[in-house]
Amino acid sequence: MSDKATERMVMRASPERCYEVVLDFDRYPEWAGDIKQVEVLERDGQGRGTLVSWRAAAFGRSTSYTLRYDYTGAPDEVSWVLERGDITSKLDGAYVFAPHEDGTEVTYNLEAELKLPLPGFVKRRAESRIISTALKELRARVEAASKMA
Repeated sequence: MSDKATERMVMRASPERCYEVVLDFDRYPEWAGDIKQVEVLERDGQGRGTLVSWRAAAFGRSTSYTLRYDYTGAPDEVSWVLERGDITSKLDGAYVFAPHEDGTEVTYNLEAELKLPLPGFVKRRAESRIISTALKELRARVEAASKMA
């Protein structure tokens, strides 16, 4: 059974800026604490990563997974599905960017399923950490980048 999580956060930046930072996969190790390495394996005609390999810290070890990105809803949404994972059998999600009076409301959706059974509290702690990176660290990066732009 997979676990689903959805969180929202307002970022003081334009939807375009949020979208741009999310798609700049090569720079994730600079700002996303648990991301150790990223490699874009395939790109579409617009240069956007469509198949991206990730290595991240998880559960006190390193995990690797490859995500296939879908830009059908771009630039309002970027979604992905798990292509391969060493400890995950599902890691599907999306970022949704909506204009907000204070900038952009970013919604992060994630559906994850691990190959190994884990106690509920461990899963919740991991989910909290993923969402923290997905939104809080993204907001710090987007807002810092917006001040420089």
